[in-house]
Amino acid sequence: MSIVRRIRDITAATLNERLEKAEDPVRMIDQFLWSTREEIIAAEKLYQQYMNHSSQLKSQWLSAEQQRERREQQAYTALKAGEENLARMALHEKASCEERAAQYRDLYEQSRQNTLDLEEQLRQLRSEYQTVYDKREYYVARMESLKLQQRMNQRMQNGLSDGSHPGTVFRKMEDRITDLEHEARSLRDIRRAGTGLGEPIGPSIGSVIEQELEELKRKLKKEGWSS
Repeated sequence: MSIVRRIRDITAATLNERLEKAEDPVRMIDQFLWSTREEIIAAEKLYQQYMNHSSQLKSQWLSAEQQRERREQQAYTALKAGEENLARMALHEKASCEERAAQYRDLYEQSRQNTLDLEEQLRQLRSEYQTVYDKREYYVARMESLKLQQRMNQRMQNGLSDGSHPGTVFRKMEDRITDLEHEARSLRDIRRAGTGLGEPIGPSIGSVIEQELEELKRKLKKEGWSS
């Protein structure tokens, strides 16, 4: 089994898929980075513990090997001196040392393999962290581009809604100038025809004219014109 069992709300395998659907991908990435960073710190601490433990196991293994060699030498010396019982006792101790050496060697090799596995997991975690961090920079730039685009769209929308578009302004100016030109021509025509207007007008016609004149004044007043 893996030494470090990684449990997350977001995993690297599903991060890309969830980012495309997230309203705030940067926040999701930050959560992932925080979780991964916590795992890296925990894995580094465990790695150091395994290194220390492996070192102790290796020391105990080598110590048992040295004791085995020493008991073998003691058995040889005792046998040369004719002390067969002492030689037998030394060989018995040698067998015990061999057993302890084998046990510590097995524990050391297991610990060493776990340390190598943990090194690989740490390498993967750091690579994963860097990859996602780079992706975060991309999404930050992408979100900023989106915000600027929204601001530009809002500005253009405001410009169109208040009629400040150049085409709209020029059309209004054209209509206004056309109205003024029409008014000027009408006044000119009236002045030219003024010589024929001096003839006497009957009371009934004069009353009608005055009423129409007052009606035109009221119309102009409603349109915002002042006399």
